Amino acid sequence: MKQTVAIIGGGPAALALAAFLDPQQFEVTIYEKNKTVGRKLLVAGKGGFNLTHSEPMPAFAERYTPTEFLQPALKHFGNEHLRQWLARIGIPTFVGSSKRVYPEKGIKPIEVLQKMLAVLEEKGVRILAEHTWTGWGPDHALLFAEQPPVKADYMVFAIGGGCWKVTGSDGSWLPVFAQKGIETVDFKPANCTYQIDWPSAFLSKNEGQPLKNIAISCANSTQRGEAVITRFGLEGNAIYALSPQIQAQLDQAQKATVFLDLKPMFTEEEILRRLRSSREKTMTSTLRRGLKLGATKMDILQAFLPKETYLDPEKLAPNIKRLPLTLLGSAPLDEAISTTGGIALDAVDAHFELAQLPQTFCIGEMLDWNAPTGGYLLQACFSMGVFLADYLGGRR
Repeated sequence: MKQTVAIIGGGPAALALAAFLDPQQFEVTIYEKNKTVGRKLLVAGKGGFNLTHSEPMPAFAERYTPTEFLQPALKHFGNEHLRQWLARIGIPTFVGSSKRVYPEKGIKPIEVLQKMLAVLEEKGVRILAEHTWTGWGPDHALLFAEQPPVKADYMVFAIGGGCWKVTGSDGSWLPVFAQKGIETVDFKPANCTYQIDWPSAFLSKNEGQPLKNIAISCANSTQRGEAVITRFGLEGNAIYALSPQIQAQLDQAQKATVFLDLKPMFTEEEILRRLRSSREKTMTSTLRRGLKLGATKMDILQAFLPKETYLDPEKLAPNIKRLPLTLLGSAPLDEAISTTGGIALDAVDAHFELAQLPQTFCIGEMLDWNAPTGGYLLQACFSMGVFLADYLGGRR
């Protein structure tokens, strides 16, 4: 006799779980509060549908915080496994110049979702939209607004983190779990813009300008890439990846310090040599011609350094490699790409089962982990879904 699986939420983790559960063993139903499933998948596809990253394992797994928690799932179903599965269901992919993985050109996000839903339909997965989960009833039955209670052999929550309200992922479920006695962690923004008090003259000239080919350091971590100057502060992949280190400092001191390397391909010694040997009449000309620094990079040096430091090669060289910037806070939750917080990792076992509620699991971004942008977030959600599907299949 088939066992029943109730999946609450219709995002990437839920879709992967449903796609890999054996229909000979399980009768699967997805309960989605929106009118359709996969809205977060579609929003993630705007501006380029970055499905995963091509970085080799185990380096790939090191991108996650904490690193140990997701390693079993990533090893079980990694980035190459995902690409192979996508190809099998009619979604060929390619690796871009950034090493990120995308659907082949011409394939739209809605087509990717439709291919996934076709797999679910073939497997007999039932999708019930406009079912808003509100809590638990007697005997841990699932309660839905204006719907009868639901009891299943296995109940899996995949209801997202604390941002992206437009997709239904708003974190409003957190108090419900806390009231049940399940350990939770308050949501905090990650992969977001961080606040900097830019000098007004600098901002009026450089708002919206990119800082390309840079590196940013915080604590003992460094990330190369690029960032964009905004009215609020600084955003982009070079700073997103440092979210755990930045947030730790913000929690402790209500501010954080990062260091900007404007010329990561040169050592400080090479920069100093070029500054000393320049025959240009001004330091600005020396930076532009001798170091190939763009206008925005030179402006940021002038904005944050005293004039005597800017004009002195001995003092300027270390600041080109390690210019300190003070971060005063982070963007609001709903402006973040992802969040930390949610269900505490101590509340689940190695297969994402809640210690407080046997036969009940939590997967996806509702758990307290984090990763940088670039396909790592989606990959983890897919990996958790497949990992749990295969675990349940072998558990019978």
